[in-house]
Amino acid sequence: QVQLVESGGGLVQAGGSLRLSCAASGRTFSSYAMGWFRQAPAKEREFVATISMSGISADYQDSVKGRFTISRDNAKNTVYLQMNSLKPEDTAIYYCAANLKWWTRRVNDYDYWGQGTQVTVSS
Repeated sequence: QVQLVESGGGLVQAGGSLRLSCAASGRTFSSYAMGWFRQAPAKEREFVATISMSGISADYQDSVKGRFTISRDNAKNTVYLQMNSLKPEDTAIYYCAANLKWWTRRVNDYDYWGQGTQVTVSS
């Protein structure tokens, strides 16, 4: 089992940057594929980015490609989401998630979730 704690959210103006962090408990962090998801008010939770266990492979939602970068440091049990050129439509609660199977876009494939961190982008 793994516990996840996100941090780094906040209020930023459009065009600005934030870096989200997700710290994981346990000694098997490198066994988990990790993902970032987001949920805006009155909308379903949606995929943002995912990264493989080794960190070599990653996948992004089309709307964040070229602006967001997912990375991980297995020695620190932490996954990051660097968000640049933020837009008001990026406003949401951002969640990190973990699964033992595969780096996937599917919400239902993830077994463990953090509590979320709020990101608000003002225009």
